Amino acid sequence: MVTKNIVQQPKSVVEISITVPWTDLEPRWNEALQHLNAELELPGFRKGQVPLPMAEQTLGTKLNDEFFKLAMPQALVEALQGSNIVPIDYPKYQLVSFVKGQPLVFKALVTQKPQITVGDYKAIKVSKPAPKIITDEDVSKMIEEMFKRWKAKQTVPTAESPDDNFAKAVGALDLADLKTKLKADLENEAKYNNELDYEELILQQIESITTVDVPEILVSDELNRMLVQLQKRVADMGLLLEDYLKGQNKTIDSLKAEWRVQAEKNVKMELGLSEVARQENVEVSDADLQAEIDKIQDGRMKAQFEQEEPRLHLKHSLRQIKTLDKLKTLVSNLAA
Repeated sequence: MVTKNIVQQPKSVVEISITVPWTDLEPRWNEALQHLNAELELPGFRKGQVPLPMAEQTLGTKLNDEFFKLAMPQALVEALQGSNIVPIDYPKYQLVSFVKGQPLVFKALVTQKPQITVGDYKAIKVSKPAPKIITDEDVSKMIEEMFKRWKAKQTVPTAESPDDNFAKAVGALDLADLKTKLKADLENEAKYNNELDYEELILQQIESITTVDVPEILVSDELNRMLVQLQKRVADMGLLLEDYLKGQNKTIDSLKAEWRVQAEKNVKMELGLSEVARQENVEVSDADLQAEIDKIQDGRMKAQFEQEEPRLHLKHSLRQIKTLDKLKTLVSNLAA
């Protein structure tokens, strides 16, 4: 029977000291030995036919490593039974002592799901930003930019200013039709951005009323996510991240140091939103998930969701979106 000692550490980290008696370990030892022996070849013996005592002596530390991979996770699961610890990352194991025939003593370091407290989110009051008014000047500026790009690609003489021929070339009936369509597009974009700004204000309020000891592993994950976003933006500019950083006189480490405060806020916001989802019983059904996957047109991208992990990530994202929509119906909108 496993014996354990659990010590809580800052940042939702838990250290579990575990001792497992040999009587519980022997089946795992034999399993590891037989597994490795199945692929072992020695002079005079066919693969898988080496006598177990000889195989055990030959395998040495390789056998120990295989045994630890089997025994430690199983012992950790047993040690955590009956506790309220829910790991959110892969455990880090540290061997304390082991000799065949004697107890296995080791430590496991895990980050547990942190305790999250969210204040009275139903009392949140947010002023919805006024949407941007799209003017004729905005439309004209957009047309001028489009015209410059279009004109630069032409191989025959063209008009010096936007005209009906240009408008037809870019898919409109005439210049007046192009202006109408562009204004509608700009107004839709302004409406979309206005909604994003409103949601951001709500999320900032959630972050401000959330109390949680943010786990370091989640901050690290968020910093990596932010770095990936930067890489995409830099690639869109036709640059390599290395060249971009050199031009900014920065390194990845210095960049992450600058981002750290924001990353912690992002994680806190995410955890707070998850807690609101729990309290409001927001769920995403398997049918909802599949319906979202079915919307994907790219076959290669769609195939990724045959795996469990991407499906879980998407399901979580959909739950957060539904929760934000729920919040928008709960909070007081102070827009003029």
